[in-house]
Amino acid sequence: MLEIIYQDEHLIAINKPHGLLVHQSSIARDATEFALQLLRDQVGKKVSPVHRLDRKTSGILLFSFDKPTEIAMQQQFMNAETHKKYLAILRGFTPDFMDIDYPLAKENGTIQEAFTSFKTLQKAEVDVAFGKHLTSRYSLVEAKPTTGRMHQLRRHFSHILHPIIGDRTHGCNKQNKFFVDQWNMSTMLLHASELSFTHPVTFEKIHIKADLHDEFKRVINFLGFTQY
Repeated sequence: MLEIIYQDEHLIAINKPHGLLVHQSSIARDATEFALQLLRDQVGKKVSPVHRLDRKTSGILLFSFDKPTEIAMQQQFMNAETHKKYLAILRGFTPDFMDIDYPLAKENGTIQEAFTSFKTLQKAEVDVAFGKHLTSRYSLVEAKPTTGRMHQLRRHFSHILHPIIGDRTHGCNKQNKFFVDQWNMSTMLLHASELSFTHPVTFEKIHIKADLHDEFKRVINFLGFTQY
């Protein structure tokens, strides 16, 4: 059963687990379960996703029950009228605060503006050697992307040389292998934790939160983070 964290007549939000695709995709033919179909079967109604969330990213995924709401919410996301927060664990010690203003290219080569701000919630240094280093350093950060480009947070954190742990495409393969070998952890540590928007029908201010999933919490614990 999917965890439903918000529902009304027009919208429904789930706390998507790591590894679950939003819908069928030709680039992931190995998948047999999809959030769209699982939620439809669970609530017994047709649903449509109004934004994207990577397969390996967990957290808030919002769906609509009707076409006008779907269009209105998609417009809010496109116009950057929604406010999103993500939690991520990154390699190394990150700055306390940072704005990343770094354009990103689409698959067709078109360059798009992309902006992310983040703050470091906590840093951890564990007594486990990595390569030439006697210890391993990590940071727990809260990120706020203003734009919504493909893999924006993953690419932005890679750009500043603090990749997300578990990111196979844009991350550090050595660190990812290290986490598998040392802690049996292959999850990408990126979680969509909060979403705020104006309800397109009632015009209420909606604020949704999604708790971390167990695997993310396990990493939080063994790295010794105490706040999130």
